This record gives sequence, structure tokens and C-alpha cells, in this order.
Amino acid sequence: MTITTPHLGSPAGAWTDAQLLYALEEVVEKELNRHLQVAKDWMPHEYVPWSDGRNFPGLFEDGEAWEKEQSKVTEIGRIALVVNLLTEDNLPSYHHEIASLFGRDGAWGTWVHRWTAEEGRHGIVMRDYLLTSRAVDPDQLERFRMSHMSEGFESDNRHSMLHSVAYVAFQELATRISHRNTGHQSGDPLCDRMLSRIATDENLHMVFYRNLLKAAFELAPDLTMQAVRDVVVNFRMPGHGIPGFERAAAQMAIGEVYNLRIHHDDVLQPVLRFLKIMEIDGLGPEGRKAQEELGLFMGGLDSEASKFDEKLAARKARMAARAGA
Repeated sequence: MTITTPHLGSPAGAWTDAQLLYALEEVVEKELNRHLQVAKDWMPHEYVPWSDGRNFPGLFEDGEAWEKEQSKVTEIGRIALVVNLLTEDNLPSYHHEIASLFGRDGAWGTWVHRWTAEEGRHGIVMRDYLLTSRAVDPDQLERFRMSHMSEGFESDNRHSMLHSVAYVAFQELATRISHRNTGHQSGDPLCDRMLSRIATDENLHMVFYRNLLKAAFELAPDLTMQAVRDVVVNFRMPGHGIPGFERAAAQMAIGEVYNLRIHHDDVLQPVLRFLKIMEIDGLGPEGRKAQEELGLFMGGLDSEASKFDEKLAARKARMAARAGA
């Protein structure tokens, strides 16, 4: 992919993915060093209530079958935890995609492997917690995992390095918000603490990609604006291929784990504000068009979110009325 309008730093008046990767290498190294200074190592096993664990049926004659009542986790917490864990389970596919796009050498490669190692902790601690606390049906969880991972994962943005950077800048924040809200809605302080720890990692990952995206705007503003426009307008969470995802997403929206209002206010807007996306000037025709379309889309999304808010408020009012009847 190239852009025909030359900008400061463009090697030959036009940008390719390979040129942008090279041009951003210094920024990647700077952000990697910053990340390593502020990121704190943590031990997944320290967040798991091991003393609550007991055998499941199988090799153990004294195994106890799973029942929903064995866990203090709420129904919406259980649904969201399964979606969040299955999303984390596809880490091998995510690693393959970003390693193919960003490379395995230099600062880019160091970041790719570090990110993968940190994300690996999330799946480890979540699965250990869920099984030890009996928050989910272990047989169903494993069937879901096999089905989801057997399908593999292909990003909507794998065709472009800039699209991929733009996507993860928003997606990492979306994941952070989803984990954080799941913890709040889980009904279990231990689960809340675990997911808060994961959310901290996701926020640091978002900062890395957000700052990288800012640097890309300085190098190739038109192309970066088009990438952001495309990603925002067509955004999908990476777990959209999970079995039963649409129903689970609807339940998570009603349960206020993740919905249109949250997506608009807590995910898209913070990144766009940081980048001062609507204040960027000096764009060429395609960049200006993308900027205008992005502004229109955000206005429409806010209107849709307001309609959802009204429906959710009406639903809460009906439930409160029934409870008081």
C-alpha cells in the first residue's frame, strides 16, 4: 500500500509498509524501553484461590461434577469471563499475524515477543481461576476452546501495517475496558482483583500502540487518517468468531460490560482525543475525506448509543417495577 503525496521523512515521495516499519523503528525502540520501565512483572498463580479447588469427575473417583451454584460469580460475569478467556486463547494466531506484519528482528521483534509473553499470562490466570473457583462448566469451556481455536483467526486489518497499528490501539483499550467491567460485574472480589491486574497490562499495551499511531500521523498523515477511519468504522472485537458470540455480546451489552455507549465514550473517544484527530490539518484530499467521514461516523455512533441508553433505562425501569410489584 502506498500514498502518492510526499510528507516529511518519506523516503521516495511515497510510503510502503516496509518503509514505514523502518521509519518507525526508532519510535518502537523508545516505546519499548518506556514500557519495560513501567511494566511490573506479576505471578499468575498468586491470583488464583487454589485452596478452593477440588477434583472434577474423570480420573478421580471422588470427582465432583460442576454445577452453577458452586461459584459466587454472577451470570453476566460468567458469560463475559468465557468470552474474554476464549479471546485470549487465540494468542498463537495473534502472534503469527503481528510477527508476520512487524517482523521478528530489532525493536519490532522484541516488542512482538514481549507482548506475546505478557498476553500469555492473561489466559493462564483466567483459566486457572475459572476452573479452581468452578465459575464455568469445564467441559463446555474446553469444547468452546477447541471449536474457536480450530477455526483460527484472521484479522480484518492484516493487509496493512498501519491498519493493524490503528486497530490494536483501539482494541487493546477495548479489551482493558471489557476485563475491568467484567471484574466489577463478577460478584467476586478475587475475580475483580485478577481482572484489574490484566486490565493494567492491556492499558500499557494500548499506550504503546497509541503513541506509535501518533508518530505515524507525523510521518504519513493522510494514509494514517485513512487507516484510522477504516478501523473505527469497521471495528470488530477479535473474539467475534467465538461460538455464540452474538448472543453473549448482547448479554454483555445489557449487563453493561461492553456496549455502544462504552465503546463510544471509553474506547474510541479517548484515543481520538489523544491524537487530536479532528484538529489535524495539512491533509491531502483523501486524508480530509477520511477525517470528515470519521467525524460523521462518530456523531452517528453517539446517536445510536443514546438510543441504546434509552432502551436500557426503560428495561431497568420495567425490571424494577416487576420487582416492586
